[in-house]
Amino acid sequence: MLKEKNESPQSSGQSPELIVALKAVAVAADISRRYYTGDSDAEIAVKIKDDMTPVTQADVECEQAIRDIILEAFPTHGFYGEETGKTEADADNLWLVDPIDGTKAFVRHYPFFSTQIALMRKGELILGVSSGTMLGELAWAERGRGAWLNGVALKISSERDPARAAVSTGNLKSLAASAGWNALGEIVAVADRIRGYGDFYHYHLLADGKIEAVIESDVNILDVAALAVIVSEAGGVFTDLNGAPLSLETRSVLAANPALHGAFLEQLRDYVT
Repeated sequence: MLKEKNESPQSSGQSPELIVALKAVAVAADISRRYYTGDSDAEIAVKIKDDMTPVTQADVECEQAIRDIILEAFPTHGFYGEETGKTEADADNLWLVDPIDGTKAFVRHYPFFSTQIALMRKGELILGVSSGTMLGELAWAERGRGAWLNGVALKISSERDPARAAVSTGNLKSLAASAGWNALGEIVAVADRIRGYGDFYHYHLLADGKIEAVIESDVNILDVAALAVIVSEAGGVFTDLNGAPLSLETRSVLAANPALHGAFLEQLRDYVT
């Protein structure tokens, strides 16, 4: 069934912050697309950072472009980027940016990478933009104003039965090394479908009511801040695996519809810090 297209923020008026975030993500998408498709003169050269994660020139250029656009519009705001770290981190308004989330996908030329931009105000996430550049998916949300994917309103699934749930997993290394692996196995044994859509994509599917839960044990806040706003505004529940709300120290995710989040949390709680 085709979804009814509802009024989006584009037609009802956008906040200045959302307008700037959408502008920044569009510029970053143009940069990453050029590198990905080979239209840039530069190769996708990969360096390994101190934390053993990869970084490319595209990451650096995307973040610089986003930073310039945001801080030109909001010079007193703080900025926390994947590549440049935190500036003015004690500001009431802190932008959280991952210029290319899924760099490993980007350098291996499969399309599950994205640009993530979120705004945290006095410790609470209030805005999120997620651009799945090569899949043509642009999702955004603001606190109290709903969530949208390519201009269509998003709504979480209402499925209540774990045996009918579709569950997607992402990074699981620390969960696999803990007693929580058995707890995840119990969820897998009952669920209707288990997939590993990964990165931004399974959160878009969750917010769009196409799957019921996402479980990850190895993330950082820049990976998921924007997606948390989108899922929450679509009607979902987004915590870490211990049930705590997101913070700058978040390292794991349990995101699900309200009917199933509690049941899955009961199984997974306290296994991952």
